[in-house]
Amino acid sequence: MTARTTGSAPLYWLADKVMASTFPKVSAALEEPNGLLACGGDLEPQRLLDAYRQGIFPWYVQGQPILWWSPDPRCVLAPDRIRVSRRLARTIRQGKFRVTFNQAFPAVIEGCSAPREAAADTWITSEMTTAYLRLHALGHAVSVECWQGKALAGGLYGVVMGRVFFGESMFSRITDASKVALVHLARRLCDQDFRLIDCQVYSDHLHSLGAQLLPRSAFTQLLSEHCAASQRQKQFAGA
Repeated sequence: MTARTTGSAPLYWLADKVMASTFPKVSAALEEPNGLLACGGDLEPQRLLDAYRQGIFPWYVQGQPILWWSPDPRCVLAPDRIRVSRRLARTIRQGKFRVTFNQAFPAVIEGCSAPREAAADTWITSEMTTAYLRLHALGHAVSVECWQGKALAGGLYGVVMGRVFFGESMFSRITDASKVALVHLARRLCDQDFRLIDCQVYSDHLHSLGAQLLPRSAFTQLLSEHCAASQRQKQFAGA
């Protein structure tokens, strides 16, 4: 790991394919842009898992080096405190969607990687897609699918470590499909005694579902308490 200077702040660069090139402490992340911690390295499974365990995630667009982030504060959601509106609860009761787990991971990540109206580019690059498909094959990444008939209406995916679900992305092709997927995920997580869903960055949409902001120090303390039970990760990923 080496430090280069961007303006007046040091920016850490990770060596590619060298696991000895470790992440700096998350307290070294920049305030502006909020949470930028390091650049470079690779998306090998072990590096990704090491990153998540420390509260770090990759987020970049095509043509950039890999950028690693740990924002402060952190957006999180307790699985047992998800907020379900009356309209959403009615949609779930009516059975408009069928929800599955780990039945179409490639299709979910493809849906999440499609450009959104607010941005022409996607941060889910081909490299990112390959990396998370590998994590899924190893039992570390989970998808939730929301179907209408035989069509994939929406879904989400993320990384599971211990009793923490690290949410990566979600999408909807039909109104409320991703919300329904999230509610079913939260219920499954509660059943298996998970303690936290990491939502990474705040949005009004996530806040409406019950997400809150935590200081980064409090978030990383929770990770140190709940990211050690690897057997739970395998149990959930095989559901």
